Amino acid sequence: MRAAGVLVTIAAALALQTTFTRFLVRGTVAVDLVLVAVVYLALIGGPTVGVVAGTIGGLAQDALSSGILGMGGLAKTVIGFLTGVAGTHFIVGQAAARGIVFFAAGLAHSLVLAGMYALLGLRQIDLVFSRMAAQAGMSAVLGVVLFEIVEFLPGAMERRRAAGRGKLRVRPRI
Repeated sequence: MRAAGVLVTIAAALALQTTFTRFLVRGTVAVDLVLVAVVYLALIGGPTVGVVAGTIGGLAQDALSSGILGMGGLAKTVIGFLTGVAGTHFIVGQAAARGIVFFAAGLAHSLVLAGMYALLGLRQIDLVFSRMAAQAGMSAVLGVVLFEIVEFLPGAMERRRAAGRGKLRVRPRI
């Protein structure tokens, strides 16, 4: 995985996240697009890419939000690493397995953030598991759909080119 690909993916997720936040009720977002991007990059690139993507994405998201700088960065770094390790040790080639990974990463991210805030005594976060599960579920659905689209597109372009070449054949005259 090239560094430019990681940066472009994280930048696109940040741009979409910040653009769509203002269109939603009270600025709340049901899906953390940066987390989805970090999990995707960790699954295809491994733990090292997960750590880099989590650090860059989390710190950039922290800088753009009103939260404490570094909390989201550390949480996304941990999730990126764990997802990268899971992606290298387990077969996550099927959509169901990827959905489970995205869902688990979403839940773990919420728990890591709540735990860090509680350990540092910064603020009390109410753990509403229905809200956490809903957010993790939305992240899982979006992550699996985006994963399938990204995997489908290169093959679709090649199939289209091959079909186009087949139509342009000229039959030899006998």
